[in-house]
Parts: sequence; structure tokens; C-alpha cells
Amino acid sequence: MTASKGFIRRRPFSSVAILTLLFLLAVTWSWRVPLQAFPSIISAYTAKEYCSCRYVMNNPVDYCQGYVKQWLPSTLTESRADKRVTATGMGRESRAQWQGPRQGCRLLPPAP
Repeated sequence: MTASKGFIRRRPFSSVAILTLLFLLAVTWSWRVPLQAFPSIISAYTAKEYCSCRYVMNNPVDYCQGYVKQWLPSTLTESRADKRVTATGMGRESRAQWQGPRQGCRLLPPAP
């Protein structure tokens, strides 16, 4: 009997836990690029959707805050003078600005 078969027979739960951990590590490694982009998606979604809700659809502030509210916390800052919205979430910041009645809102490049 080999040593690995003996370990699996003597410790079946440990073996399953180790195999599960190895599987999760492999999946995480293969999805590392999309997982790194995820925090930016939260703030970008919030900024763009709030901007569209406020300035394209002309909805009130309370409605739009409820519309973009997510399970993950984010903060909103609105500049009504230039119709710009800044949203932060998961350590990332995104900005969106109303471009006009035909263009709607657009995400702005990150601040330097």
C-alpha cells in the first residue's frame, strides 16, 4: 500500500478539505484578473447609474439613492453645478458626468 492511499483512508475529511482548498486556489488563480477588476465595477456602476437616474431621467435624489443602493457600501457625492457624480466603494473612486440630452452620462477617466 502506498503512503498516499494510507493517508486518504486514515484521514478522509482532511483529504477532502485539502483537495477542496487546492481546487479553490486553482479557481481563484484562473479568475485573478476579473477578481481584481471587481472593486472598480462597484463604484463605476454606482456613479454611472446615479448620474443617469438624476440627470437623464430627472428623478429626485431620494429615489436615485435607493435605486443605486447595493449590499456593498458605497458613498455618493453630487455636484449639481456641473452635473458630476463621484462614487466610492471598496476603496475605489469613479466619476460620471452628464454630457447632454443626447449623450446622457459618461464615466470619466480616473483622477490623477
